[in-house]
Amino acid sequence: MRIFYTDGSCSPNPGPGGWAVIEDSKPVAIGSEKSSTNIRMEAEALIAALELAGGTSCKIHTDSEFWINVITKWAPGWRAKGWKKSSKGEIQNLDLVQKALDVYEDSNAELVWVKAHVGNDQNEIADEWANKARKGATLS
Repeated sequence: MRIFYTDGSCSPNPGPGGWAVIEDSKPVAIGSEKSSTNIRMEAEALIAALELAGGTSCKIHTDSEFWINVITKWAPGWRAKGWKKSSKGEIQNLDLVQKALDVYEDSNAELVWVKAHVGNDQNEIADEWANKARKGATLS
């Protein structure tokens, strides 16, 4: 089973953003955007990990409890209601919500929440590489 750790970074938020996917203590995917938010970068990292798994069994560790809830709890209901929330207001980052749900439903992934910045080595590496990506690092 593949094990991934993901993280996203924005500084300031909103502002330049980066994300990273870590496997076996090494970055396997990173990306950046000149203008983004931390929430969007967290989603991009999760989507990238799901795509990297390619349907194989995997665990994806993330410190974004928000995105785990979006993908596993809220988005299926929003989709059933025609991509509308029960409460007023539009679904923020709908493009990423829809993409994340699609790739998750086609996956064999377990999403695992980890607390951020408490000494989890793999999560710290993901954070480090998300920040490097935000600053322009590449994997070449």
